[in-house]
Amino acid sequence: MNTEQMLQEAADFLKEHDDFLVLTHVQPDGDALGSTLGLAHLLEAWGKRFVIACEEPVPDRFTFLPMNEQIRLASELNRKFTNLVALDCGDLQRLGGCSALLEENAAILNIDHHKTNDSFGKVNLVDLESAATSQIVYNLARHMRTDIRREMAICLYTGILTDTGGFRYSNTTVEVHRIAADLLSAGVSPYDIADRVFETLSWSQALLIREALGALQRDETGKVAWIVVNRELLKRVGASDEDVEGLVSYARNIQGVEVGILFREKAEGVVKVSFRSKYQVDVGEIALFFGGGGHARAAGCTIEGSIEQIQSDVLAKVRESLRS
Repeated sequence: MNTEQMLQEAADFLKEHDDFLVLTHVQPDGDALGSTLGLAHLLEAWGKRFVIACEEPVPDRFTFLPMNEQIRLASELNRKFTNLVALDCGDLQRLGGCSALLEENAAILNIDHHKTNDSFGKVNLVDLESAATSQIVYNLARHMRTDIRREMAICLYTGILTDTGGFRYSNTTVEVHRIAADLLSAGVSPYDIADRVFETLSWSQALLIREALGALQRDETGKVAWIVVNRELLKRVGASDEDVEGLVSYARNIQGVEVGILFREKAEGVVKVSFRSKYQVDVGEIALFFGGGGHARAAGCTIEGSIEQIQSDVLAKVRESLRS
């Protein structure tokens, strides 16, 4: 099925149904929230009823997004829904506890750009060529001839900006810049958004960076670097999970390093591993091997076990990928 056909199926789904639950993945990032809120603005323009929910609160850096105050915590909702739009999720498990809000035979529209997406929807608008799920929502809005006003444009621009690393990653294309220009013409202020999502640090985040970089390591080849953040460190500097975002880039950005890794201890025996790569290694495949997913240059997974053993296993797999 080509892109136009997928867009038409998605448009038909939104037109034919009502009273939607709109969800994104656990620990939402800029594209997750940008695409979700962008879709909510699209539904509002069409006079549809909807509830937006997430497992965790919106991170502080994204509270400027229009309509973010309407995002409900899943724990606050005491009803189930028959119509779902899931955004930026490779599978239903990525919805976390929000999946409990669905009726058994709920109709699902799945909008995503991850190659690990398992097509869990009744309708699947999954475009692997798009740099961000927000780009897909933009294309859907244009396909439905919906006016993209400033509020929607801010959400979609934020999603595209963050998933392209500020238009620095290899997924930045001519089409991405064309869409960004169109969103700017709708009233987006690029400086204001970039300042909020990339340039502003909380004091606890600054302390965390200082401490974490003191333990930065690199292997003997110089091609792999990693950072370990345990619970004790987070507690000592008063940092939150949100403060950890972006740390992995410090490892990846070192000259000569191909793969940067962040090991974050989430709980006793549970470690989240984030990967970033430059040119050679498809870290999405490595994350998939460990039960996670993502993109060729940015991916992640959550592994159970001791942090020492997980670190050993992951580094061995990364070195194997480098050799091949």
